[in-house]
Amino acid sequence: MNAKVTEPNFASLLQRFFTERLIEQKNASPRTVSSYRDTFRLFLQFAQRRLRKSCTRIELTDLDTSLVSAFLDHLEADRHNTIRSRNARFAALRSFLQYAGLIAPTALGTIRGVMAMPMKRFERRLVGYLSREEVEAVLNAPDPATWCGRRDRVMLATLYNTGARVSELIGMRVSDVVLDQSPSVGIHGKGRKQRTVPLWPRTAKQIRFWLRQNPFPRDRPLFPNRTGGPMSTTGVTDRLKLAAATAAGRCPQFKKRRISPHVIRHSTAMHMLQSGVDITVIALWLGHESTATTHMYVEADLNMKERALKTSVLGVRKPPSGHGTLSNTTTPTASLVWVNLGVWHHTSTWRWHGPTVPPLCWSNPRWRVQRSDGRLI
Repeated sequence: MNAKVTEPNFASLLQRFFTERLIEQKNASPRTVSSYRDTFRLFLQFAQRRLRKSCTRIELTDLDTSLVSAFLDHLEADRHNTIRSRNARFAALRSFLQYAGLIAPTALGTIRGVMAMPMKRFERRLVGYLSREEVEAVLNAPDPATWCGRRDRVMLATLYNTGARVSELIGMRVSDVVLDQSPSVGIHGKGRKQRTVPLWPRTAKQIRFWLRQNPFPRDRPLFPNRTGGPMSTTGVTDRLKLAAATAAGRCPQFKKRRISPHVIRHSTAMHMLQSGVDITVIALWLGHESTATTHMYVEADLNMKERALKTSVLGVRKPPSGHGTLSNTTTPTASLVWVNLGVWHHTSTWRWHGPTVPPLCWSNPRWRVQRSDGRLI
């Protein structure tokens, strides 16, 4: 007589997912574990109400497409989460179901339906940032006569200097700061990546004064809360909003704008870009894994676009000496761009007179660009 095969229930699977899969096998960071924990806390609360059963009685087969879809709709409609947050919660559920399918293959039919659900697409808006004058108003807003005001001043100055994420800011320890001849701060970044960011003289001076007034142990948070523990993400955001509200007297536009720590991060990147800092350096400064992420600041900088437009002159300019000359052979109807000159040349057929090919050009099948020997370029 064959013995009946029993598979683990939903509760034991969820526990094993956190203890074995995330912590032991994948060695996920505490932030990742916390994010997944919060996702399932919200999901179990919703599932209890919808299924009318306690979380201990929920089965793996209950996690079908209708329940998951209703939960994702609940996040957007009732909790007013953005599509990004909704997708992050969905990714946590998918990760668990992928693991559960290996342990409990009898539920693969239900799991397959959920795994087939796509991530929701969203519009990628241009990044918002503050001008230098607006940043200065925010940094000077906290009251230096109070302990919290002095902490907020140096904390916001460090946030702007480093362009750190708020999670990286609250994770800074006193031991991470170096205040010798080359002041810098070590940042424990996203995905366990560490980087060192130089401190501007003004920021280093503020941190020195802050630590002189508050000689914290080296293993304590650089910017603690009132009880001496690390500040929360919400705490930093609230203190920034308070500073922005105080600065609204100088900058009335703050009353209609939503200012978050990530806006300060965007402002740091934009100001560095406008100052001529190379985009690869900005990527390293911010801790971006790829410069493709940093390119969004180039797209958002209207001043750079205006400068590019002003340098683009309608008409023809002669190339530099030694590069040959251009001559028009037909009526101008199309466009050719000589990138190294930054000039728009209106033409349909140009003939190149010179010993070598012209500088870099933007090719287009509609253009017929030829050298004097008749070869197409």
